[in-house]
Amino acid sequence: MSQNPYYSRTDTAKLHVSDEEWKKILPANLYAVARQAATEASFTGNLWKDETRGSYFCAVCGNALFKSTAKFTSMCGWPSFFEPLRKDNMIYKEDNTYGMHRIEVLCARCDSHLGHIFDDGPEPTGKRYCMNAVSLDFEPE
Repeated sequence: MSQNPYYSRTDTAKLHVSDEEWKKILPANLYAVARQAATEASFTGNLWKDETRGSYFCAVCGNALFKSTAKFTSMCGWPSFFEPLRKDNMIYKEDNTYGMHRIEVLCARCDSHLGHIFDDGPEPTGKRYCMNAVSLDFEPE
């Protein structure tokens, strides 16, 4: 894998990178999920039940997404959060694939697929941001 020149945890400028360019930069499993909206198998990612305190970033571009204080173990097999770090760090799109109605969650900086949001999370929001672990970078406190 070549180094990702677009990854930054401080730059919040919108990225306009072609899928062809992302394919050259990203590992195959991350490209499949982030750029082709694939889903990793449940219970295979290393973050779904981890309770370490820290911050979660987009694995493609470094955009800050979640704090561990908003994470909960939902037993769905993917990392789950009840609220994002900032409302404007994600984009929400209707997703009617596979005969289901869902809301897709994309990174607002690079437009990469992160996962989906559901209305079965804990209070105070009642939301469950169900994210693919491969789409997240984690930095412990």
